[in-house]
Amino acid sequence: MNIGQASAASDVSAKMIRYYESIGLIPKAGRTEAGYRVYTTTDVNTLRFIRRARDLGLAIERIGLLVGLWRDRERSSAEVKRIAEAHVAELEARILELTAMRDTLRELADACRGDHRPDCPILRDLEGGGRRPGRRRIDLRQCASAPAAQPDAVGKLTG
Repeated sequence: MNIGQASAASDVSAKMIRYYESIGLIPKAGRTEAGYRVYTTTDVNTLRFIRRARDLGLAIERIGLLVGLWRDRERSSAEVKRIAEAHVAELEARILELTAMRDTLRELADACRGDHRPDCPILRDLEGGGRRPGRRRIDLRQCASAPAAQPDAVGKLTG
């Protein structure tokens, strides 16, 4: 099948197929007499494998390792599991980072009056570099939308 057909069958763009071929993730495609690439069912299956791995957020280097292990019918599953568990640990760390970012932005947005006045705790925080030592911090007690009855919110941003 040609690159367009392989692309449709694998849900991988022609551009990415050429890229994967150039880095050795899939073997060099055969060529027709006219020089067009020709892909096999095995190539399409490999492309689907790569696509699924990318959908799971795996890096190209790890996908290369997994493709090699997938092709090796004598492999042990221990290495495959190690790669998956390492990726899970990275995802969990990223989730914690994203959660902290979301929570901070939510608190900043809640602290902002969002009216006609130019004073904005969000911009002050960005200007001051957030919570880094020696930088200005947001004092939610200055904000009308942050009641003093919420000391936990104040502590998160100022302490």
